[in-house]
Amino acid sequence: MSDPIPSTTTEAIRLQLRSWPEVEAYLEHQKGVIVPLGSTEQHGPTGAIGTDALTAEAVALEVGRRSGVLVTPAQAFGMAEHHLGFAGTISLQPSTLLAVLHDVVLSLARHGFERIYVINGHGGNIATARAAFAQAHATAASRGLANAGRLRFKLANWFTAGPVMRTAQALYGEREGHHATPSEIALTLHLEPSLVAKQRPLPEPAPAGPIHGPEDFRRRHPDGRMGSDPFLASPAHGARFLDEAATALAADLEGFLGEEASTAD
Repeated sequence: MSDPIPSTTTEAIRLQLRSWPEVEAYLEHQKGVIVPLGSTEQHGPTGAIGTDALTAEAVALEVGRRSGVLVTPAQAFGMAEHHLGFAGTISLQPSTLLAVLHDVVLSLARHGFERIYVINGHGGNIATARAAFAQAHATAASRGLANAGRLRFKLANWFTAGPVMRTAQALYGEREGHHATPSEIALTLHLEPSLVAKQRPLPEPAPAGPIHGPEDFRRRHPDGRMGSDPFLASPAHGARFLDEAATALAADLEGFLGEEASTAD
């Protein structure tokens, strides 16, 4: 594996702060790039609507800082159709998100990026992202991109990293729930201290269950939560989740980039 650019600040690895000659120079010895993928959707009566985008970007930037791998701007809108019953949610249809991700990764591939690592903050994006990767492989080949055969994509969900899940279970048990979870809320409290003032005890949440569209979701989960108790969250917990997620994903990214040595021509 090529050595990444050494970095001690997030500014050094943010793609939007690089010039195009700097990106070309980066590509001479590193083919990896990180794409944060989030969502803009309700997170219960006390959670920030931008939770999934905020957390994905924060984890991605920390992984980039540790590895020296460039990080693109976050894709803040995801597939959140089932949350449209709550004010403030902005959703892309699956076909729209697929098209966006397809075009993003192919743009990167065209310039010579070959290991595209998507750090995801929203479960509703998973199926669509994988479909976008499959379509992008086919498009790269049909367009005759020189690196089509070496192109690899990987989706990494920070919230399902082993250490994160174990810590959430130890701290919250069944109160972690499935949406507006204390683990993700904790990370936002660490990132944005103003959100602490929104937290308050809440009634018992509705349990997780099947989802059949926004009206059904609102009926089954009237305050937006699915079995979670976000009042258990704290900024200190969030700092721990950020470190654990970044540590796990940085190691995973290193292995992903290392595939280059065995697959590249």
